[in-house]
Amino acid sequence: MTSPGVEALPVGFEHFHRKDFINYQFNRAHALGFADRGELYGAAARVQSVADCIDVFEDLSARSAAAGRLRHAAGYLRLAEFFTPPRSEQKAERYRRLRELYEAAFAGTGLVRHEVPYASASLPAYRLPAAGPGAGSTVLLHGGFDSVIEEFHAIWQRLAAAGFEVIAFEGPGQGGARTLNGLTFDHDWEKPVSAVLDHFGVERATLVGLSMGGYWALRAAGLETRIQRVVAWPPVFDWLHRLPQVVRVPVRGMLRHRDFMRWNVRTRVRLSPTLRTVVDQVLYMVDSDDPADVVDWFMGMNARHLGSERVRQDVLLMCGEHDAFQPPVLARAQARALTVARSLTVRTFTEAEHADQHCQMGNLDLACQELTTWLRDRAEQAG
Repeated sequence: MTSPGVEALPVGFEHFHRKDFINYQFNRAHALGFADRGELYGAAARVQSVADCIDVFEDLSARSAAAGRLRHAAGYLRLAEFFTPPRSEQKAERYRRLRELYEAAFAGTGLVRHEVPYASASLPAYRLPAAGPGAGSTVLLHGGFDSVIEEFHAIWQRLAAAGFEVIAFEGPGQGGARTLNGLTFDHDWEKPVSAVLDHFGVERATLVGLSMGGYWALRAAGLETRIQRVVAWPPVFDWLHRLPQVVRVPVRGMLRHRDFMRWNVRTRVRLSPTLRTVVDQVLYMVDSDDPADVVDWFMGMNARHLGSERVRQDVLLMCGEHDAFQPPVLARAQARALTVARSLTVRTFTEAEHADQHCQMGNLDLACQELTTWLRDRAEQAG
């Protein structure tokens, strides 16, 4: 059940496209309410490769804008921008246009964009006031590896309807912070979180990290005392925990051989267009041309850097039983490591709930209901 005035999101993870990576991105736009199911199936018939997505979704965006369907226009342009190579001149131009469409689509909702001073530039942030009975709390929300914060509007809307003020922001390396403001990535996420809290004068907040952002949210919570509650949706913990125990030590040894890593990455990307997309994104985020830096970036998300032993807040871990990107084994490892958390809740969503995929794309209304219920319960317990 959704809140009054909030349009229900679609339920079900669709089989739009035969290629899993492309199919997930189509489902991502659909689940977040930024795309029409029938139009996505029509687009899928015209898409043979990642490169085809750019023209197909530029066309759909233009048609939707001409018809006054600005939300869909923004969603389709986001898909075109997503598949645009990071270093191309068109990347920033498409991002600017999708942000304009997004802000036009949600004009009059109380949404205000801010620029948070950070390093030599700024971090994009949006503030959305509570729309329902006040819960007396602020929620900070950020994305992960390849997100733009605008695409998660449906989640902010549900948090606001539940009575929470929402501040949604991008950290260095993400979305507009990288594309428009040139800020490269830093795993030390307490830095952007502290900057956002300072800018808005917030003394007590919940921090929600989506996708890989689940790792960065927990890292920040362990070092920023103004965070009272933290949600990893889902957790990463340590990338090596995706591997069997018997191969972790040999893998760590191989990481010291830089030339081998470069050769390995270059060889693999020639064989996998999906992996090429991931590699290109990391190199863009850190502003590098060295393939070995991609391995370093992923391995930078590890148990020692995370510091689970510092996390003393109420913690919610949300994951899907068939998450192909951040599988439940990472959530289980993370749960075991949170030895001093004030409270710990683990919610694993299932296929029967249509919420078993990454970030619960397929039933976001259910995931948001779980999140807002948990937040209200913790707020009541805190008095």
